[in-house]
Amino acid sequence: MSLWIAIRYVAILFGLIAIGWFVYEFFIRDLIYGSRIEQILAFFLAWLTLAYILIPRIHRILTKLYLPDYFIGRSRTVDGILSDPINLAFIGSENELKAAMQVAGWYQADKLTIKTAIKTILYLVVRKIYINQPVSGLYLFNNKQMIAFQKVVPGSPFVRHHVRFWKTPDDLLLPGYLSVDWLAAGTFDKSVGLSYFTLQITHHIEPETDKERDFIVNDLKKHGHVKNVKIVKNYFSSYRHRNGGGDAISTDGSLPIVKL
Repeated sequence: MSLWIAIRYVAILFGLIAIGWFVYEFFIRDLIYGSRIEQILAFFLAWLTLAYILIPRIHRILTKLYLPDYFIGRSRTVDGILSDPINLAFIGSENELKAAMQVAGWYQADKLTIKTAIKTILYLVVRKIYINQPVSGLYLFNNKQMIAFQKVVPGSPFVRHHVRFWKTPDDLLLPGYLSVDWLAAGTFDKSVGLSYFTLQITHHIEPETDKERDFIVNDLKKHGHVKNVKIVKNYFSSYRHRNGGGDAISTDGSLPIVKL
């Protein structure tokens, strides 16, 4: 490890200690000794600081130390935590991909901004369905998803089908000499809650991710924009684990390759 990297990690460590002291000095003490209003405000501010500043920074440091930096069939959160399984592959252009999804009744998700985040919260509060609701950023090949689509469930703003797509780098040959244009992660959001890893507001997903993978493939085939589908059995090892929000997930490791 170079001197500069060592200095950088020491600086980050001292920064995290300073944030921890700040949370205690200005929030935790009010939680213990303050009035009821002060306690409520201190709790909210402490949660914001811990969930969106301190805990994510700790994860970023730790995941750089113990997680491999190569393709293992998993997406990652912005903090480096292993997240949803890569369970779909596509061959076709971006226009073909968008056409196939849209004709099957999927809506392209809006980009996640302050405006769309506020809109999402307001729609959830009034229990109204936001058909272009943004999805959180997950990463593959060190890039956030290029496109995301969702399919709403009538009558429920808290659940949805959704899938993220990453363009496969031109110079990358996947394990087994597999060549595809897109890799994707499809999961089903079943409720809204707090992440078990960061305490941030997030969606919780259906544990059996293979169900959503198969639903997406069958939905696209049904609407006629698919030439063929090849199933690569056991492309990844089957496993049970947890995604970036701490939800239990499982998969048999098969990878459908959809030719558009």
